[in-house]
Amino acid sequence: MRERLQHYIDGKWVDSDGTARREVINPATEEACAVISVGTKGDVDKAVAAARRAFKSYSQTTREERIALLERIVEEYKKRAQDLAVSMAEEMGAPLSFAVTAQVGAGIGGFVSTIQALKDFAFMEDGPGYKVAYEPIGVVGMITPWNWPLNQIALKVAPALAAGDTMVLKPSEECPTNAMIFAEILDAAGVPPGVFNLVNGDGPTTGNAISGHPDVEMVSFTGSTRAGIQVAIAAAPTVKRVHQELGGKSPNLVLPDADLDSQLAPVAMGPLVNTGQSCISPTKVLVAKDREAEVVGFYKAMYSATPVGDPMAEGQHLGPVVNKAQYDKVKDLIQSAIDQGATLETGGTDLPPGVNRGYFIQPTVFSGVTPDMRIAQEEIFGPVATIISYDTLEDGIELANATEYGLSAAITGDPAKAASVAPRLRAGMVAINNWGPSPGAPFGGYKQSGNGREGGLAGLKDFMEMKAISGLPA
Repeated sequence: MRERLQHYIDGKWVDSDGTARREVINPATEEACAVISVGTKGDVDKAVAAARRAFKSYSQTTREERIALLERIVEEYKKRAQDLAVSMAEEMGAPLSFAVTAQVGAGIGGFVSTIQALKDFAFMEDGPGYKVAYEPIGVVGMITPWNWPLNQIALKVAPALAAGDTMVLKPSEECPTNAMIFAEILDAAGVPPGVFNLVNGDGPTTGNAISGHPDVEMVSFTGSTRAGIQVAIAAAPTVKRVHQELGGKSPNLVLPDADLDSQLAPVAMGPLVNTGQSCISPTKVLVAKDREAEVVGFYKAMYSATPVGDPMAEGQHLGPVVNKAQYDKVKDLIQSAIDQGATLETGGTDLPPGVNRGYFIQPTVFSGVTPDMRIAQEEIFGPVATIISYDTLEDGIELANATEYGLSAAITGDPAKAASVAPRLRAGMVAINNWGPSPGAPFGGYKQSGNGREGGLAGLKDFMEMKAISGLPA
């Protein structure tokens, strides 16, 4: 079992002020694989103070210096790809092949898109009689999740570095080691002391200390809507900027004349990728009644043929969900659909064949789902697809929007026809014949899916302040 009991503060690995420890559980074995310290308010105070000192000089660096730093980080990051993949396979169950390509690759993608945005960024814009300057916001607190850990770290750290900010990161306590390797990467790349700080811990103790800290000018949080509300409450007394990417309940609106053979597979795969643990997973499949049987057959064939197995083995299989709480939640939602009268086409609540321990969920498909069922309303975060029929396309659009969330939506069908539907979907992202946004596109949502955007140019701007300057000489 790995012991990673120190925090990274002011360019050094230091002991925690407190004595509380937290074990990290391997979801495939249900056994501890690592242990970390739970950062105290005192640990956070030290990290914030280091970031504030470093801001004075780092905020004055040039565009060229920041680009060079980001490029060095990418090179050092690539050297540690296998280490990062192994840590995620052990701690959150991402199979090695998937971890080293998609999970590690997503982190690189966040830096690459930020580098390009920084190269083209206008730090000063002209207006009629004034100029608008974009400046670093200050010390940014970052709280990141376990499902795409490096992607979410990169989408916060990269634009903060590009903007001239300094930061304190609290990674998820469910899979913290990849973030500690990431800290080693930044150290090797020459990030100045205090610019990046890492304090491990949990939400109620460490996360709350970051969110409410008076010397943190912005808190950027990715996670559940429930936890996001608590972050906003903690941040409110200091009136800091609260930047959030929260829950989702993404529809896949299958157009009545969609060509299933050529268009459905990339979207149908969405709820399987990362064992369904993606906030943009298109689990709510909306299909015209006269094509319901075709779509059900398509999903059933794909999901029943998807293997589940050991995340430490190479291969194109699914791993477990991250922990027992998530396992119990997904099983409960599956059981609720059965109890409420949906038809279980494949999968269910039992462990997959050949598995006798671990938090593994069978790829599951339900038909006959109605909009009032729990599984049609709640975010699942597991490898489950629910198929709901509609009478007319207007009804399908209404069903797609009938959620408190608004993060993402997918449309399956003729792109030209989908183009007229996309503006009518109340979501921050719409993907046609796919389920994820293009690299560098603004990532974020409407309604209870949060506020602000990450990725590319939009993400860079969200980590900066805007200043209007009038009366300048002609």
